[in-house]
Amino acid sequence: MTLEAEKVLATNTTQANPWLDIIGIGEDGLDGLSKAALQKLEAAEVIVGGDRHHSLAPNVDAERIAWPSPFDAMINKIKSYKGKRIVVLVTGDPLWYSVGARILRSIPADEVRFHPQLSAFQWASVRMGWSLADCETLTIHGRANSQIIPHIAPNVRLLVLTQNGESPSAVAQILRERGFEQSRMTALAALGGEREERFDGIAENWAHDVPDFHTLAVECVAGSNAQWYPRTGGLPDDAFVSDGQMTKQDVRGITIAKLAPFPDALLWDIGAGCGSVSVEWMRAARGALAIAIEPKAPRVAMIEQNAVNLGAEKIEIVSKSAPEGLNKLRKPDAVFIGGGLTTDGVFETAWRALREGGRLVANTVTLESEAKLTALHKAHGGELVRLAVQKAESVGPYRGWRAAMPVTQWCVIKPFEVQA
Repeated sequence: MTLEAEKVLATNTTQANPWLDIIGIGEDGLDGLSKAALQKLEAAEVIVGGDRHHSLAPNVDAERIAWPSPFDAMINKIKSYKGKRIVVLVTGDPLWYSVGARILRSIPADEVRFHPQLSAFQWASVRMGWSLADCETLTIHGRANSQIIPHIAPNVRLLVLTQNGESPSAVAQILRERGFEQSRMTALAALGGEREERFDGIAENWAHDVPDFHTLAVECVAGSNAQWYPRTGGLPDDAFVSDGQMTKQDVRGITIAKLAPFPDALLWDIGAGCGSVSVEWMRAARGALAIAIEPKAPRVAMIEQNAVNLGAEKIEIVSKSAPEGLNKLRKPDAVFIGGGLTTDGVFETAWRALREGGRLVANTVTLESEAKLTALHKAHGGELVRLAVQKAESVGPYRGWRAAMPVTQWCVIKPFEVQA
């Protein structure tokens, strides 16, 4: 590594007076660190990290702090050492599914200096001979295994940070259940170190015992009975558990397009029913979240089941009626009103909470709700459309068009306030 490269890696150009150094360390320990990172580590008075990180950096005299649980306690602990030379050790790249992002939510970026190391994803792509740009990179470490479900599709390559040695078996089970049993799986343990190991197999009969610390590579191979769904919106209705009262596939696809999901955005799904719109919103963009507001207990149970089945387990459910159930919720980036539009205060509460530039979409099939939408469209503008879907069905020995109830849909973008 050149001196200039070390300077780039060791210094954030926006930093004014950093007091906290976060150093990525790999299986090669101190030997793999840049000169700048090694100097910071050797000069540290306090070193924070997991047991594995401390074992990779022996013979450095400093106070050693282990990660506490919950992690939020560590943020306050780290802050308490401000004024001392403190180093946080992490695995690989501190800002790629690591603690760096969480720390930056509590400590300003100009007070932190990052020293990245090769990430597990980079090591795995090299070992597999895969272009990292062509892989889906995700994590099930500390998260539900079902996080991988939206990414499963023919010929897709997944690189997965795992929870422990049981994770490959759990992933293999998910693949088998969806007809991807011939998918090739490789567990890569202790990448870049003397103890590096590789375990190859297929989902159908995966039976390896692998170390807890590893990265999983999956090449998805669809079988003749493979079941997978796109992430662009409009899943078939039978993908969901429902009581029949749901936003149907064709209308739902248009609804998701109008809501325009984007990474890390939050949706309020008011009158969520079985949660189909919430689930599709979360599948459509990385990190997108949804709060489903649904008062009926049987439908809440359906939302929970659909979230598990379709890889949206991070959905938040509020088992209350609107507008009462909207109080104290985080401000949304988008709002969908699928039920309760005619209830006093539902639109008004949602509209006040919606972020500027955010979208509100409301669907209705009743004349009363349509009248409310017409009035709201007159007051706030936006786009008012009627969606009519007809499907070919048997009529005796012939076929004919059977019409579903037309849906009136209003989409409006909340304007930005004009600054004086």
